[in-house]
Amino acid sequence: MRLPRSALSVIRVLCGAAARILRRVNGLLSPDLSRVPGVLGRIAQERAGDYREASPDLGPARPAARRFEAVLNGPALALIAEVKRASPSQGAIAPLDPAVAARAYEMGGAAAISVLTEPRHFDGNPQALHDVIGAVTLPVLRKDFVVHPAMLREAAEWNASAALLMVSVLGEATGAYLEMAHHLGLDALVEVHDEAELEVALESGARIIGVNNRDLKTLEIDLAVSPRLIRQARKRGFAGLLVAESGYRTPQEIAEIRRLADAVLVGSSLAGSGDLGAAARQLMTP
Repeated sequence: MRLPRSALSVIRVLCGAAARILRRVNGLLSPDLSRVPGVLGRIAQERAGDYREASPDLGPARPAARRFEAVLNGPALALIAEVKRASPSQGAIAPLDPAVAARAYEMGGAAAISVLTEPRHFDGNPQALHDVIGAVTLPVLRKDFVVHPAMLREAAEWNASAALLMVSVLGEATGAYLEMAHHLGLDALVEVHDEAELEVALESGARIIGVNNRDLKTLEIDLAVSPRLIRQARKRGFAGLLVAESGYRTPQEIAEIRRLADAVLVGSSLAGSGDLGAAARQLMTP
């Protein structure tokens, strides 16, 4: 069957866009992970090894649903609740059943669910993501140490709504990875921890910026980081969504964030609470 010229033109445009992104990937990436120190560098290099033989092919462009972005863009502070069974700083947190945990978070008022898929340090896996997506109607973030295009292709194929892009890992390649995420129809949470990383995120064209209070190189937490960088982003004219991440345990600790951010991402304190729905409700009570 011969395709009409209009259809052929669309195919050529889509293929051309994918090719341009891959040329940027091959030119800028893989990220130089030798510059990433500490725990973060070790995990990123492990993930790079996991995907060393993976194809960088993104496949065809996908429409952008922007479900993750939409649920964060409400009048009240939104909660991104995390299915997190372990971490490098705490070791084992709780033997959560991902689907059960996600449903509890949904009942507790979470706007979105974050799921760890990194296996060695966070006890995550792809099946956890599949289980959560099948259990709730909320948009789901694949949270991992993205160092290869295949990880974004997987997120799209597994029906995640969004993926995490860490400036601390991707560096100057952040913009290229953001293009790839958008090519695949994914929202992207572009994560920063300091002023230099914020500059990269702003220049990348990010629509959603997350500020991590935890220094992933040392695992230390400073709750002053999110308010400081969120204010700086707004002063720079950033009109997108801002997410405060890590270290929050009480409503008092997020009181300032309510006035500044659009959402808060919380993992360890909820996951280890024993009653995930109640913990989510209590945390978000003004």
